[in-house]
Amino acid sequence: QVKLVESGGGLVHPGGSLKLSCVGSGSGFRAFGMGWHRQAPGKERELVAMITDGGSTVYADSAKERFTISIDNAKNTVNLQMNNLKPEDTAIYYCSARLYSDGPGEMHWGQGTQVTVSS
Repeated sequence: QVKLVESGGGLVHPGGSLKLSCVGSGSGFRAFGMGWHRQAPGKERELVAMITDGGSTVYADSAKERFTISIDNAKNTVNLQMNNLKPEDTAIYYCSARLYSDGPGEMHWGQGTQVTVSS
């Protein structure tokens, strides 16, 4: 069974930084791509950034120039470095993974980690 475990969330002041990490595990875990989504209270879950195993990236406009996503295929790990954080970045951040073995539309999710940006 595929499992994704996030870490690194917390409380930070505006302008601060946080690094989120997510480790995937499970029999035959081989990710085509991994990413981060977030969901703020009262809002829908939205994409933050995604990266393929080849290193191609996609960022939401809100994340460009502030966030950097990276992947370590050997360790089944995806990281999200978040700089210059703003109060509107406050949300639960979810790791996601799409495996080579997945069927169409299949996606795996972590339990989420809370990020709070507040003075």
